[in-house]
Amino acid sequence: MSIGVFFQGAVQREKKYQVQPGFGDRRGGVISARTYFYADEAKCDHHMETFVRCIEASGGSSEDGFSAIKLTALGRPQFLLQFSEVLVKWQRFFHQLAADQGKAGLAAVEIELEVEKLKESLANLGIATKDEIHNWFTGENLGLSGTMDLLDWNSLIDNRTKLSKLLLVPNLQSGQVEPLLSRFTEEEDLQMKRMLQRMDVLAKKALETGVRLMVDAEQTYFQPAISRLTLEMQRKFNKDNPIIFNTYQCYLKEAYDNVTADVELSRREGWHFGAKLVRGAYMQQERSRAAEVGYEDPINPTYEKTNEMYHRCLDYVLEEIRHNRKANVMVASHNEDTVKFTLKR
Repeated sequence: MSIGVFFQGAVQREKKYQVQPGFGDRRGGVISARTYFYADEAKCDHHMETFVRCIEASGGSSEDGFSAIKLTALGRPQFLLQFSEVLVKWQRFFHQLAADQGKAGLAAVEIELEVEKLKESLANLGIATKDEIHNWFTGENLGLSGTMDLLDWNSLIDNRTKLSKLLLVPNLQSGQVEPLLSRFTEEEDLQMKRMLQRMDVLAKKALETGVRLMVDAEQTYFQPAISRLTLEMQRKFNKDNPIIFNTYQCYLKEAYDNVTADVELSRREGWHFGAKLVRGAYMQQERSRAAEVGYEDPINPTYEKTNEMYHRCLDYVLEEIRHNRKANVMVASHNEDTVKFTLKR
């Protein structure tokens, strides 16, 4: 994994991804999930060693065990906050371009942009010349079929060294085109690499002991980065068996788009998809922060809508298991109706 991206100080930070002192203690309103705070790199190493012992204990007591970890225990949360903003802005730009082509309202995995129109839009925005954009896509073997989907679009962030100067997005408020990515400072770069190294140690230990490693979901302002880093681990370690599991919080409005996109990527690349489906542990805190800071509430509006989302996501994964044995799911729920729904399926 080589995630070498960061925000430039001059770029307008979105409210959701700014540090909010009033919500600095992330334990507020949360009673069912452990919260880790960054002290220093030594503390992160200590957490990693504790997780290693948990994985070893699980492997020693069961042939089909699992262990859960939290990425905020393995590095500085500020990195997750800022990398999440990069990923969200880049995906939002894709949806803006889709709306320009009259494809708004579709499920994320169903949207396919016409490449020629896409090139024209990017050129009109002043991001690059048509020739530069053409070379950009063809150099990455993207859009050769005449269309480009969200998975292709996301893959453009994978090759930062060549493409970082072209990763620009329009700021709808200022009307200006802004650079999305830039280099870390030396210390930030080291902190990021240490987090990735710790993740790698845990994944290798899980693979060695035959333990399924489940990466817990956390707050929505961290989650895009957590999911992306977990996806990179799945690509690397889930080639033969589902060792790394991502966690999907079904109380979120975007849960179905996230599940379907990741299943499609696993299918396309041939690795084993692993999912833990939960409802979510941070509802009160998420809603309070969204209301106070001033961004859209990420949580489904009602309990019933969350149930519908959970069953929709579960149904999709169960269908994938039926047709492709490379998918695995843990139904992490105390809900009686969900358990009955799963057994019935």
